[in-house]
Amino acid sequence: MNKATEPLKLNLGCGRFPKEGFINVDWVATPGVDRVHNLANLPYPFEDDSVELIEMDHVLEHLPDVFGIMREVHRILVPGGRVVIRVPHFSRGFTHPEHMRGFDATFPYYFQPDFMGGYTGVEFETEKVVMTWFAQPYLKKSVLSPLAYHAGNLVGKVFDAAANAQPLYCSRLWCYYVGGFEQIEFRMRKPLR
Repeated sequence: MNKATEPLKLNLGCGRFPKEGFINVDWVATPGVDRVHNLANLPYPFEDDSVELIEMDHVLEHLPDVFGIMREVHRILVPGGRVVIRVPHFSRGFTHPEHMRGFDATFPYYFQPDFMGGYTGVEFETEKVVMTWFAQPYLKKSVLSPLAYHAGNLVGKVFDAAANAQPLYCSRLWCYYVGGFEQIEFRMRKPLR
């Protein structure tokens, strides 16, 4: 496969955090943005089956049509392509005034054809669900004292280890005992068929 036909890597909703080796997409032309596009506007300016990896870091919670966005992600991913989505967990998901929703560990169910609770019509295979108590440390370093930052990071590692042993149980029950989790990450793959 030559360079011109290699599948793409997209960082959708990059904001001020562009990623090396990705096409960085955002609705505002800031430094590092390669393609300006409002992600609420479908379709995206990419061909069917043209993208091998999509990362969305804290953007899906800002968009009005989550399942429409996921259908669009499915359309542009190559068969076997991956999407990594990081969003606020509902237990602490409304800390930003523009968040429309939080998510929990059941989000991937809606992309399983046998889910009677509301299959969306596009299939993704779930590779992993990861809960994070002390998320986005690059932002926290700018607002916390060094002591608070390191203490939060250490406590977060302990809570994360326990939570990720059973993400569904944590997401639906004991997350409240630790003040909620800041982030839940979904690693999913478009089926090869």
